Amino acid sequence: MTANKFPDPASDVHEGLTHFDAAGQAHMVDVAHKKETHRIAIASGTIGMQPETLALIQSGSAKKGDVLGIARIAAIMAAKRTSDLIPLCHPLALTRVTVDFSIDAIRCCVLCTVQVETCGKTGVEMEALTAVQIGLLTIYDMCKAVDRSMVMRDIRVLEKHGGKSGDWIV
Repeated sequence: MTANKFPDPASDVHEGLTHFDAAGQAHMVDVAHKKETHRIAIASGTIGMQPETLALIQSGSAKKGDVLGIARIAAIMAAKRTSDLIPLCHPLALTRVTVDFSIDAIRCCVLCTVQVETCGKTGVEMEALTAVQIGLLTIYDMCKAVDRSMVMRDIRVLEKHGGKSGDWIV
């Protein structure tokens, strides 16, 4: 018996999966009929590390410079370039991107929280998630010479506002 590459289009497996057409083929979602609304997404994630690595970041004495300042710029750039990285994302004109880092000395990690906004026809969850990931990856890149055991975790959307579906909060 040969397995199909895609589930039967008549089944409810595709129901709700907007990036597949009735034949199971991937496509970019048509948003032409949607109303433009103010859209906001907030995402977060953490990177855990050795206490000495966290101390380097806090002191600003990492060999490559201001780790969190550079990670903030990388995260903003990533939000702006999300459609270049995620194949079926629409290119969006972002109106705001904020990136905040906080140190959790007890858990020995850095928390990255990103808020992305636009006035448009589709949401900005992917932009917020991409920004968090790249911000955390930048921290890893800048500190890997002293700590290759860093772990990124808990990357997720916390809030989404705007559009037909309205508000969604964890």
